[in-house]
Amino acid sequence: MEPGRPGRCHESGPTAEAALDDDELVTRVRAGDREAYDALVARHTASAYRTAVLLGAGPDAEDVVQEAFVKAYRKLSRYRAEASFRSWLLAIVANETRNLHRARTRRDGLTLRAAAAEPVAAVTGDDGLDAVLAAERRAALVGALRRLPVRDREVIVCRYLLDLGEDETVTVLGVARGTVKSRTHRALAKLRALLDREVAHRG
Repeated sequence: MEPGRPGRCHESGPTAEAALDDDELVTRVRAGDREAYDALVARHTASAYRTAVLLGAGPDAEDVVQEAFVKAYRKLSRYRAEASFRSWLLAIVANETRNLHRARTRRDGLTLRAAAAEPVAAVTGDDGLDAVLAAERRAALVGALRRLPVRDREVIVCRYLLDLGEDETVTVLGVARGTVKSRTHRALAKLRALLDREVAHRG
């Protein structure tokens, strides 16, 4: 199995690598320690998968994540610690998701799943209405996000669904800080307008 394939890291129990930070693990990987990269994969697979799904990879999210980890391994010599390994990796995930979008022949097949939201459990009594309303709000949010232009969707996902700071968002999207700020402001305005329209339509 190639380095960076999610799943390989689960073949053995916890190791000393788990106690190391990302940059220490990267140093070990560069020295030829494959288990150190397995530890990085184990540590970041969940956030990478969530990022791919929220950016619209849909059912192809697992493939996107696997390819991102393989490319990250091959490009590890280019990694510089000015940015965190996590944000550097998520930038590769975001780029792979964009490649997926470009490769698809029909945008109708795209799905955006609210991975940040917990599934609503079956409830009864007074809590039932709250659960239904919460589900409707999440559905409205997902629908509005799907209708945003890709660039606007990306910045909303990074800043508010993945809870990345400005510096991490700059790294993930590969744009200037000022662009992140202006794009966030514009995207929020569009999202609010879409949500208001959705509420008015349902009302």
